[in-house]
Amino acid sequence: MNGRTLTPLTTRATRLSGLLAILGAFLLDQATKLWALAALGRGEVFAVLPVFNLRLSFNEGISFSLFTETFTGRPLMLAGITLLMTALLGLLLVRSTTRLEAVALGLIIGGALGNVLDRLRIGAVVDFLDFHVWGFHWPAFNLADSAIVIGAMALVASTFIGNRPGQISEETSP
Repeated sequence: MNGRTLTPLTTRATRLSGLLAILGAFLLDQATKLWALAALGRGEVFAVLPVFNLRLSFNEGISFSLFTETFTGRPLMLAGITLLMTALLGLLLVRSTTRLEAVALGLIIGGALGNVLDRLRIGAVVDFLDFHVWGFHWPAFNLADSAIVIGAMALVASTFIGNRPGQISEETSP
């Protein structure tokens, strides 16, 4: 096989890519949520495009407001579950062998940490992006949610890309 061997330098660069993705996703998410909290009133709708509004809402459940009844009034429970899963993803990040995998995991972790901070700070996740078409509204979301979805898609893509000749891999290291 034509793969390069893993060196401490390539491993560090891969991990650094993941850490930068965590930081970028987290900071961008928090900055936009702070803006939304300052600029938007709860329930107000600001039409930006015919299919896109800014609308401040708060999610006490998980994605798409699922299990809201279960977690309403229990932000610490959901934050704890999320932190546990994030720690497990952090272990995968430390073991990642490709930059795409590390960045994907970093986006997921950064987005999850952004939503955890909301739960700890205000008891719910701040959502404000509202896409709609023909009267159907996609559940409101935020940039943390976007980072999680993009990270998950990139993680799936990284498994399909696999180890190609010339790609860094544990299998090709001595």
